[in-house]
Amino acid sequence: MTKEHAKVREPIVRMAKRTNISFVRAWIIRLCAIALSLVVCSALIYALTKLNPIKVFGAMVEGAFGTKKRMWSMFKDTAFLLIVGVALAPAFKMKFWNIGAEGQILVGGITTAAFMIYFSDTFPAYVLFPLMVIASCVAGALWGMIPAISSDSHERSTYTALGAFTGSIGYNGVTVIVVPVVSWFTWKFTGQWEQGRTGWAAFAIIIAVLGLLTAWSVAFGTRENQGGLRAKAEANGNPIEAFKAIAQNDQLLWVALSYLLYSVANVATTGVLFYQFKYVLGAPDSFSIAGIIPVITGLGTTPLYPVLNRRIPRRWLYTAGMALMIAGYTLFIIAPMNLPVVIVALVLFYLPAQTIQMTAILSMTDSIEYGQLKTGKRNEAVTLSVRPMLDKIAGALSNGIVGFVVVAAGMVGNATAADMTAANIRTFKTCAYYLPLAGIVASLVVFLLTVKIDENMHAHIVEQLEGRLASEEADK
Repeated sequence: MTKEHAKVREPIVRMAKRTNISFVRAWIIRLCAIALSLVVCSALIYALTKLNPIKVFGAMVEGAFGTKKRMWSMFKDTAFLLIVGVALAPAFKMKFWNIGAEGQILVGGITTAAFMIYFSDTFPAYVLFPLMVIASCVAGALWGMIPAISSDSHERSTYTALGAFTGSIGYNGVTVIVVPVVSWFTWKFTGQWEQGRTGWAAFAIIIAVLGLLTAWSVAFGTRENQGGLRAKAEANGNPIEAFKAIAQNDQLLWVALSYLLYSVANVATTGVLFYQFKYVLGAPDSFSIAGIIPVITGLGTTPLYPVLNRRIPRRWLYTAGMALMIAGYTLFIIAPMNLPVVIVALVLFYLPAQTIQMTAILSMTDSIEYGQLKTGKRNEAVTLSVRPMLDKIAGALSNGIVGFVVVAAGMVGNATAADMTAANIRTFKTCAYYLPLAGIVASLVVFLLTVKIDENMHAHIVEQLEGRLASEEADK
């Protein structure tokens, strides 16, 4: 075998379009595939749940088409998937495996949801919808740029914190200026100081122009750092090879496990805070406090992260953040019916949130070079999709957790705070605080015992990669 032939590697999976198959045979194959999938699914359903598979399939059909609302929801989700497919089709047609789109989609979705939540009562629909589109596009593009801008761990922390901070300024700044700006333009055109249609139209134009300018500044003013680490990395031939490389990246997997435990614990608590205020404290009107505190703490702690990280290793920032959360949970457990204590607990709970999340993001980002050193393959897109995927898993679990807690604690129907018994409060505390606290402790233990990649280790990895690539270049 010659040297040239030795370099040729057959792919694990080969896909080829069959052009010489008849129409009837093609449909027979499709129908057989559908039938076989139903048989396999039926076997799994019965083996795992002991339920009648036919009834399960009937419930699935009922869930999708049972009412107009369910049909609307099903068609809406289908439209999302089709839009994503259309967006990815050109890349696949050009034989580029774009398997990191999940992260960008989720970040864009989170940004869109944030605009809906915070600005639905502020802007009319014809202003809000364009803002949501522009913001989601910008957020999705920015998400994929972190590892491409720099391979230095401290620089990445600065970029990540800067993005989070400026995003917070934008979200909250618009809330501050919207009424004065709209009122001024309305007065300018009509002579009346109010929020009129002309003022909203002018405000929409201003925001749209600012959105386009900032998006274009990112698109045309930012250049990917095509250094040796990125340019000379071995390419992934197909998705199977990419995910195989990810599976060999133990640091990414440990960081992901630690973050998943944190994320599930976090949503388990935040998802039931309204019930804490309504049924435990008996003060539902004070629930807005639970929204104000994370805004203030986020704006305060986000810009401090790169400054602190210059002097304090990420590992200890993560540990300190978890310690604050543990203290917050302790206060929740000790005095859940005391409003001042609950407020202090909320501050301790939310204060380290940005620090913990940015540490997880940066640890996962730095694991890109770790994986490249270990496997020879660089997986930026897939790696950056891990954290949004974990957030999606936690978000999905949140709905089930909240429903279980509410039913188990008797916080349903016409129940009020006066109806809550000691057993109800105890059940609520167990599900909302004790179990999530165990998850936070487990997350911290996993991080401290298994996650080895930090700023110094990453810098050493980059040096090793650069030395290896230089050596390979010299041997050619």
